[in-house]
Amino acid sequence: MSVEEYLDGKKVLDFEKNIEDKVGTPSNAIILAAGFGMRMVPINMTVPKALLEVNGERLIDRLIRQLRSVGIKDITVVVGFLKDQFEYLIDEYGVHLVVNEEYANKNNLHSLALVANRINSTYIVPCDIWCSTNPFHEKELYSWYMVSDLVDEESEVRVNRKMELVRVSEKKAGNGMIGIAYLGEPESILVKNRLKSMDNEGHNDSFWEKALYQKDRMILRANVVHMSDIVEINTYEQLRDLDSGSNQLKSDAIATIAYALDCKEDEIVDICVLKKGMTNRSFLFRVRDEKYIMRIPGEGTDLLIDRKHEAEVFSTISGMGLCDDPVYINPENGYKITRYLEGIRACNSEDIRDLKKCMRKLKAFHSMNLKVSHTFDIFGQIEFYESLWDGNPSVFRDYKVTKSNVFSLKNYLDGLKKDWCLTHIDAVPDNFLFYQTEEGEALQLTDWEYSGMQDPHVDIAMFCIYSLYDKKLCDRLIDIYFRGDCGKEIRTKIYCYIAICGLLWSNWCEYKRKLGVEFGEYSLRQYRYAKDFYKLAKEMMSEEES
Repeated sequence: MSVEEYLDGKKVLDFEKNIEDKVGTPSNAIILAAGFGMRMVPINMTVPKALLEVNGERLIDRLIRQLRSVGIKDITVVVGFLKDQFEYLIDEYGVHLVVNEEYANKNNLHSLALVANRINSTYIVPCDIWCSTNPFHEKELYSWYMVSDLVDEESEVRVNRKMELVRVSEKKAGNGMIGIAYLGEPESILVKNRLKSMDNEGHNDSFWEKALYQKDRMILRANVVHMSDIVEINTYEQLRDLDSGSNQLKSDAIATIAYALDCKEDEIVDICVLKKGMTNRSFLFRVRDEKYIMRIPGEGTDLLIDRKHEAEVFSTISGMGLCDDPVYINPENGYKITRYLEGIRACNSEDIRDLKKCMRKLKAFHSMNLKVSHTFDIFGQIEFYESLWDGNPSVFRDYKVTKSNVFSLKNYLDGLKKDWCLTHIDAVPDNFLFYQTEEGEALQLTDWEYSGMQDPHVDIAMFCIYSLYDKKLCDRLIDIYFRGDCGKEIRTKIYCYIAICGLLWSNWCEYKRKLGVEFGEYSLRQYRYAKDFYKLAKEMMSEEES
């Protein structure tokens, strides 16, 4: 069967015929090990999932040894997250390491596309599986994709009577998708071509298996194994169930939970990763009958946030109904535990009703006139984030001019009479949380990491730029906060803050980019705020003078 026949979809491979003619010798293997392994919280912060130990043996070492035992010596490992920890594999097993620089923003379809030219009678292997018996062979009769006999609600496929893998509807369960595949000929050529054509922004979130589908079924035959023979390790609890003595189970985060909540470590269950934030990672868990959220600071956070200052803020606002009062907070490492709120939702920055409630809450907070011992120095922070670039220039060619313009606004601001109190600083829509109580829907603010003494009107600017508002929508929010009674001078001042804060977060994004964390449009738009609202502020100042 030709590749063209596959691509045209005119014929379906008949696995029942000419089996003897299809006996092949696998030539190489590709192991996909670039991702964060976010579902492995809290142990994915320091150890890549491929390097987890089960019964004293690393997952990837076991896979490589199993491949080598059947004669596969040509092994490529695609790495990304904590890539340096894989370097030993070169000396130990002679593997080839290929780095996926975009592991934080793209799924494993991109990882495999990077090495697509190496696909030729190839085993494709995920890094997060433990195989009790060797799943690889010196000879293969046909191309296959491995699934288990476990019924899995997250699976996309099921095995039919012809041993084909057909898509299942969203409401139905399928066979557990193991992820190991063998690509002989002509499937190697077909998948190679598809990966190259699909490696674009439209498939950033795609798994490589997307290249295997021909209409409603995979082009590979099913290879069904028993659920106990091959175990996919996606979570901390799955690792604990498989090997309760694994060294990787020793986690500071788990030990902290046990200490703070006075429980045993095996009482910490239902661990589930929450959406990764711009600064932190958080996970949900349950102890006895109570749900909690634990926050673990993200990459480079120790340089950006003073945890002692954060602890002081929580001490100041505790019990005032402003936030999710911590059950535990560590001012040294930033670990924080709070109770989980049911029925929670973030502010919809396009919903006028939400905006009115959030601005009312924000103004009430400002009216409390709370005090702490530290200030959030916006101009100082701009300089600080720039210093973290290690002497490298900005990615923006006119950065020096833009920075000079923004800093020129300081003289104007210093000449104004301003309130000065505890300000949230990160008062963005995602940090206004609505939740259900017996009395109805309540509202609170979360993420007080950057909070300090400042002009409270900075919070209005921050809300605007995070929401990616244009001038019209910025003016609408200002009018909501001031209930239609905002003087021209104050509006000009807020325009200044929008420009200044735009440069602040643009510099922050440039630092995070150097750590491999990319924010796309958000970063570009912040820089535009610095330029556009500087001009608007200057126009307003000229009108005031005239």
